[in-house]
Amino acid sequence: MSIEWICKHHTDLDKQQLYDILALRTEVFVVEQRCPYQEVDGLDLSGDTLHLMGCQDNRLVAYLRLLDPQAHDGEVVIGRVVTAAAARGNGTGHQLLLKGLECAEHCWPGTPVYLSAQAHLQGYYARHGFEVAGDEYLEDGIPHIGMRRG
Repeated sequence: MSIEWICKHHTDLDKQQLYDILALRTEVFVVEQRCPYQEVDGLDLSGDTLHLMGCQDNRLVAYLRLLDPQAHDGEVVIGRVVTAAAARGNGTGHQLLLKGLECAEHCWPGTPVYLSAQAHLQGYYARHGFEVAGDEYLEDGIPHIGMRRG
């Protein structure tokens, strides 16, 4: 079954889409990863934030957020990269990242892209052209590393 990819400015999200985004992120980042933290961080509806959603059978199965480079030192910041458990292991995550990079390039051509990766995913992001940018650090008890592309 193919995935329908939708990239929307936060002002174009409808209530159901925003609800589905927050539900998927909480399901994976808070419940599955057992990491109690304030998942809703105040950035979802700010600036020119974009939301990339991958839907299959009318269900959100993949998502990432693109933060506006105007507010983030001239870099597009990719974050909240998540794939539903049922959609893992078949390349959905790679498709998600490729689509996210396409959206970033379309909206902010030639702008470097930064992300804060869980350290164990460093190789995954390196396959997409990201290089380590800084030292490993703990975020909410999970080792992370900054990575940059372009």
